Amino acid sequence: MTIAEFQQLIRDIYFEKDNRRGADGTFRWLAEEVGELARGLRKADSGNLEEEFADVFAWLVSLATLKGVDMDRAVAKYGSGCPKCGSTPCRCEEKSPNL
Repeated sequence: MTIAEFQQLIRDIYFEKDNRRGADGTFRWLAEEVGELARGLRKADSGNLEEEFADVFAWLVSLATLKGVDMDRAVAKYGSGCPKCGSTPCRCEEKSPNL
């Protein structure tokens, strides 16, 4: 399944509910799923990780759909390598995220 096909599938399944919930509510569900993924990563629960990654991706795609973002076009940003240095693999200096 392509990203575009997945986005259409998620739209077909959930758009009515997502639209009623709105972008803010959908983002909150995405954040909850990211939290569940974080817990799974900390516990090294490999049996559950695939499910959590799928949930995070589905909620991200739902939010993108609500905001009119075509995920197939969005991921094209990485089609030529690192968007900053243009290399594959990335040759940018690694920095810690500002958390």
